[in-house]
Amino acid sequence: MNETIQLGEISILVTRKAVKNVHLSVHPPEGRVTLVAPSGTRLEVARAYAISKLSWIRAQQKKLDNQARESPRQFVERESHNLWGRRYLLTVKYHDAKPFVLLDHKRITLTVRPGCDAEKRGEVMHEWHKSLLHDVVRPLIAKWERKLKVKVNGYFLQRMKTKWGSCNHSAGHIRLNTELVKKPKDLLEYVIVHEMVHLIEPTHSDRFIAILDKHYPSWREARAELNELPLTAEMWKE
Repeated sequence: MNETIQLGEISILVTRKAVKNVHLSVHPPEGRVTLVAPSGTRLEVARAYAISKLSWIRAQQKKLDNQARESPRQFVERESHNLWGRRYLLTVKYHDAKPFVLLDHKRITLTVRPGCDAEKRGEVMHEWHKSLLHDVVRPLIAKWERKLKVKVNGYFLQRMKTKWGSCNHSAGHIRLNTELVKKPKDLLEYVIVHEMVHLIEPTHSDRFIAILDKHYPSWREARAELNELPLTAEMWKE
């Protein structure tokens, strides 16, 4: 059963699991706090631990609050857009044909029908982002199926408000946030590996950490970098 610790204005969701150590986390984008404790831990012990880490919690929340946010995109001429960790300028062209997007070494060219509004331009870009992700995700999943000796029965790309990815252990499915197309490819790979390890170990247990440590030893650095990159205003609503 989940319980909540209240420390002033800070609420901490406490979950007890079959882990050896206490895991305290502050989650982007809004600074939500969770504490995972070993199964037999009394709530008073968990509270004492959280109090001892209060300054760290506040520092992490402040860091998230001050984190750079991308301004909302309107998909207009000379607007900047991130792709695989690089910044490109957008060129918008109008042509009475099926919309499409082209990429060269310094710009993204979006061609849409005359009168196409910002929402539709955004949808065209989102579909293009998904096509780029499919081209990269498929071989990465195949690579890590061999390494981890697991099978992904299906994967899905979608907008996700609070997670970079998720895993349905029983179905063998993983979901990936389409915002990952804006991040360096090694960070996409980290998220894929993280979710695929959940096919072996569904929880963030010590076993899960040990598997990540063995197969993707730089995962902590990748997680930190992913959570320090600019958040997207359209998704991460305050």
